[in-house]
Amino acid sequence: MTPDDFTRAFAYAFGDRDSGALADLIAPEGTVQTLTGIWAEGREAARQAFEAEATGLFSRARMVTGKGSVQPLAADLALLRQRFVVTGAIEESGAEMPRFGAMLVAVLHSDGLNWRAISLTFTLLA
Repeated sequence: MTPDDFTRAFAYAFGDRDSGALADLIAPEGTVQTLTGIWAEGREAARQAFEAEATGLFSRARMVTGKGSVQPLAADLALLRQRFVVTGAIEESGAEMPRFGAMLVAVLHSDGLNWRAISLTFTLLA
């Protein structure tokens, strides 16, 4: 996987509600802040956070990829910024929320085979 592949893998896993695949994108010691504000340290905690969202608010959500960029920081480090539009999120009442913008910002590190996030923030855009 390259840094450019990371965005696609993240979007597919999010759309499939595959918390294991999302967590696999995180380095073992990585940190995550999710769309709902859950803070997770480590891959297993990230999996649990993604699972909580996938079975709740985002149980029917989809994402459309917007503008993004990857900026190399070193041979094995990159900064990823990716905009998304999220649709199909469900309120506690069961009603569908209006679509909204979200921004994924991640510092990626290469282990020689794959690029994984050592820090990932997925946040709402105003």
